[in-house]
Amino acid sequence: MNGRKVLFTTLKIVLPLLLGIYLIWVFFDGMSPKEEEAFYRAILNADYVWIFLSLILGVLSNFSRAYRWKYVLEPLGHKTSFWNRYHAVMIGYLVNLTIPRAGEASRSGMLYRSDGVPFSASFGTIIAERAVDAVVLLGIALLTAFMGLEDFMEIKHRIELEFFGDNRNTTAAGLEWKWLFYGIALIALVIFTYLFIFKPTIRAKLLVFIKGVFDGVFSIFKSTQPLGYIFHTLFIWACYIVMFALPYQSLEQTSDVSFVGILLGFIAGSLVISFTNGGIGSYPLVVGLVVAFYIGKDYPKDAQAIGNALGMLVWVTQTLLMIILGLLSLWMLPNNFSKEDESRSSNQA
Repeated sequence: MNGRKVLFTTLKIVLPLLLGIYLIWVFFDGMSPKEEEAFYRAILNADYVWIFLSLILGVLSNFSRAYRWKYVLEPLGHKTSFWNRYHAVMIGYLVNLTIPRAGEASRSGMLYRSDGVPFSASFGTIIAERAVDAVVLLGIALLTAFMGLEDFMEIKHRIELEFFGDNRNTTAAGLEWKWLFYGIALIALVIFTYLFIFKPTIRAKLLVFIKGVFDGVFSIFKSTQPLGYIFHTLFIWACYIVMFALPYQSLEQTSDVSFVGILLGFIAGSLVISFTNGGIGSYPLVVGLVVAFYIGKDYPKDAQAIGNALGMLVWVTQTLLMIILGLLSLWMLPNNFSKEDESRSSNQA
């Protein structure tokens, strides 16, 4: 069992990382020597004051996310420290850079370590948080698509060509991935059903965990300060959009890109960032395609290189910020509760 666990964890880390490395190769291989020269020149000549302001907004959004978390933890009876919640959030981001989508679980584990909040309860609040964030992102995407539908469809087509080639290959790849997904889901369902029916101990633990998750999910409706939760949600996403928009001002060639163009770049980056470890390769490549689309008429020779430069600037600076703050949080988060405490509380439940 341990061997399979190690293999599964290794694949979760290695496969997205390999994809990211491949996309980095695609990123640079697609540029001619003249485009590479324009790429590095744009990075060297960028006005980093705008980048710095963008990173400040990133920090503020993390503070806001940590503060918002208390609104769904308190209805469950858990009083937590702001700084412990913040450190848990940042450690979660740090883990996502190594194992995609594993940050949510580590975030719950860190809050248990510091404040003793049961894993299932805090994990449920994070699921609810992700659902709310997904709704907000969907709303932004639909509004942007409505405002710039023609641009949206053309950019979508270009991204498909970059990743899958022609439409026939796109269709074939989509079908293959669909059946692979169905097969994995079916196997997981069979294993879950077997364990639930024939393993009473596992069934009891699963029921306790599921109850905790549901309590966490529905805690958002029990919040005594729903307006506070809504305010912080809007503030977080406003920070995300502005922190993505500010680096456009750091390059002369991208400073006049329309707000719709900026939003399309923001949405494209948000959708692909989880494809690889922390968006390595995928994020700068896709953002670069969107930027190049909007500046192509004014800078036909250097559009892709400049777009790539902006995408790389945004990705590298934000990733470095998450790594630094995540490592600091990992060092500063107190270890007040152990796994033995968690086991005793589970047995009592």
